[in-house]
Parts: sequence; C-alpha cells; structure tokens
Amino acid sequence: MDALDLARWQFGVTTVYHFLFVPLTIGLGVFVAGLQTAWHRTGKEHYLRLTKFFGKLFLINFAMGVVTGIVQEFQFGMNWSEYSTFVGDVFGAPLAMEALLAFFMESTFLGLWIFGWDRLPKKAHLACIWAAAIGSNLSAYFILAANAWMKHPVGYEVVDGKARMTDLWAVLTNSTALAQVPHVIGAAFVVAGGFVLAVSGYWLLRTRAGMWRGAARGALIMTAIAGAVVAGTGDTSARLMHEQQPMKLASAEGLERDTAGAAFSVAPGIEIPAVLSLLATHDAGATIQGTEDLQRRFEQEFGPGDYRPNQPVVFWSFRVMIGFGLATVGLSVLGLWLTRGKRDLPRWLARAFLLALPLPLAAVTAGWLLSEIGRQPWTVAGELLTAASVSPGVSLAEVATSLTVFTLLYGALAVAEVVLLTRHVRGGAEEERRPAAAPEQLEPSLMY
Repeated sequence: MDALDLARWQFGVTTVYHFLFVPLTIGLGVFVAGLQTAWHRTGKEHYLRLTKFFGKLFLINFAMGVVTGIVQEFQFGMNWSEYSTFVGDVFGAPLAMEALLAFFMESTFLGLWIFGWDRLPKKAHLACIWAAAIGSNLSAYFILAANAWMKHPVGYEVVDGKARMTDLWAVLTNSTALAQVPHVIGAAFVVAGGFVLAVSGYWLLRTRAGMWRGAARGALIMTAIAGAVVAGTGDTSARLMHEQQPMKLASAEGLERDTAGAAFSVAPGIEIPAVLSLLATHDAGATIQGTEDLQRRFEQEFGPGDYRPNQPVVFWSFRVMIGFGLATVGLSVLGLWLTRGKRDLPRWLARAFLLALPLPLAAVTAGWLLSEIGRQPWTVAGELLTAASVSPGVSLAEVATSLTVFTLLYGALAVAEVVLLTRHVRGGAEEERRPAAAPEQLEPSLMY
C-alpha cells in the first residue's frame, strides 16, 4: 500500500461520512417547510409542534453536515494538489457558486428562521425556511454539476496541461448533471421520508396521537413520489452511462465481453435475458460493451494500464442501491394503501418503518460508491488519471496520520450525532412533554 491508496481511502471515508448528512438535510428541510406551511394555512397547533420537533432534528443534522463538509475542501490541497491544479479553472466555478450563492442563502435564512420565531411576521418567517430549503437544493445542484463534469467533461479545453473553461453554461447543463441532479435529490427525499417514517413509527408504537399518523402520511406521500422520480431519472442515467461511461456499466453487470441482448444479473448466476440492453438503450437486442473488450480499446486509445474499476464493489453497490431503494419505496406504497381514508397505521408497519431506517441510507451510500469507484482509474474521465492526481511529495506516514485523525474525529462526531438525535426523538414533541395549549399561548422562542 502506498500514499495514493491511503489518500483514496481518506477521501472515500470522509466523503461517504459527509454524504450521510447531505440527503437528510436536503429532504428534511423541505418537509419542515411543508409542515410550517400547513400550520400557517390551517392554524392547527399540531403542525406547529411537528415543525419545531422535526426542525430541531434538521438543525442537528445540518450542523453536523457543515462540520464534516469543511474537511472535503482541505483535502484538495492536502492530498490532491495535482488534481486541483488541472481542474481548478473548471471545477472551482460551480463550487464558488455553491458557496457564494447557495450556501450563503441557506445558512443566512436558516439563521433568520431559528431566531425569528417571535420576531418576524408569520409570512416572513415561513419564507425563511423555504429559502433555506431551496438553498440546500441549489447547493446540491452546483456540487453535482461539478461532480458530473468529472464523469463527462464538457465546456473546456486543455492549455499548457491544465483544463480551461470555455463555456460555463455547458458545465452547468451537462447532460450527466441534468440526469444526476434529480436522481440524487429524489433519493435525498427518500432518505428524509424514511427518517420521518422511522421517527413517527417509534412514537406510534408508544402513543396513537393523530399528529404522528399525519406526519407518517406526509412522509409516505413524499417517499412514494420521490421514488418515482428516482426510478425515472435512473433510467436516463443508465442510458447516459452506456454512452459516456461504458466501463462502469459493464463492471456494474459483470459483463466481460461485448454482448448483444445482454442480460441483467440479479445476482451471480441469476440473470434476466435482454433486460440490460433494454434498460441501457431501450432496445432489447442492442450490444453492450464488456470490460475485457473495453480494456483493449482503452489501451489502444490511452496507452498501457488497467482501466477497469474494482468490479466486486461496483457490482454489489449497484444491487444494494436498487434493492434497498426499492424496499424503502415499496414499504411507503404499502403504507399509503394500508392508511387510505382514515385508517390507522398498523403496529407491525410502524415497527417495520423503525427497523427500515438504515435501508435508504445504505442505498444512497451504495449509489455514491457506484458513481465514484465506477469512474476509476480516472478522476476526470479520459483526461486525468487518479494516479496522476495525488500531491507529489506526500509520504505514506503523513497520509496515514491524517487518515487516522480524521477517522477518529469522525467516529466521535458520529457518536455525538446519534446521541443528539436519539435524545431529541425520545423527548418527543410538545404534545408528549406538556399539556396542550391554545395557539396564542405557545412561545416558539423557547424552542430555539
């Protein structure tokens, strides 16, 4: 093992850990804004209670996401300076827009929302949480646009060994980004829906309060709709992968040779004929390129080297993403059917929601691994190899030290996150902590 291997491990550990907070922040912010909108329109007190309850969970998760996200910026200079030198002119533009526009908008209006409960007019205060939620989604857009450029670089030229941007609009409207953004944001809403369902399920097992049934119903609707978005954009992503990243597609299916009417592998030895060709091209008889044949072509185009990613990781990440994602969405569709009309949520289903909490998180993590590991051995497809991206002169001991420090620090933060979320969930909403009060008697400022 050398410094490159440890640098990749370090970036992978910190990125995956940070990404656990991102989808929950994106989806939960919109859910909280929806709850506050319902309170604003109806004046019903339980919507206010739910807004405060899930709002505090949102704030805990947001704060942890900010802390862990800062480390990502540092690593470009620590271990990946050659990468930063090559892509800085292109990659830096969407990241700057994310920081100066989206994150500024998100953090500013979130601060106004936190401290404005009893200081701002109701409509202005409601607008603040919506602005913060929109800022979170804009932030995701700019970051995903930058990430999509690494998979399918457009709007640039290479001058003196460095990528120079020639068309910002091409970068921001990259076909890969336009498919990836709704796919990832849809998955974020599935994660948030699964989280709300788990919390609601926990309280429905303890009390039959109608507010928790209402929260669960809202999460069920959000998860089902988001699941449909994920499926639709996943279809688009598969076709783009066939065109732009054929090695990733072949590795995800364990397909070694160019095959017409390629089958989809549910698991090793279990195949559905022609389905892979149908998914990738909408033509059941189309030819899908295999890893070994692609390897030979890439050697001719780019020179000697191994252009195949870690196939077992890519193969199983693809199946975990699909399987766990479908399980979460399927559970939400079942919940919608069983709670139609005014039917109560069955206790066994509430327990299932609680137990299923890890599924959407595992699905989005697997999807991220598929996306990033499947691009290897490139940091920028066709332009810059990962081996050429690492900082020169960084020793194995230095990377090992920083990896150890980050791993221990992130482990401590993980414990803090779980303790804070668990403590707040167990504390319940105001309905469980004190007798109900009339809306005009509530003191929102006491919550923050």
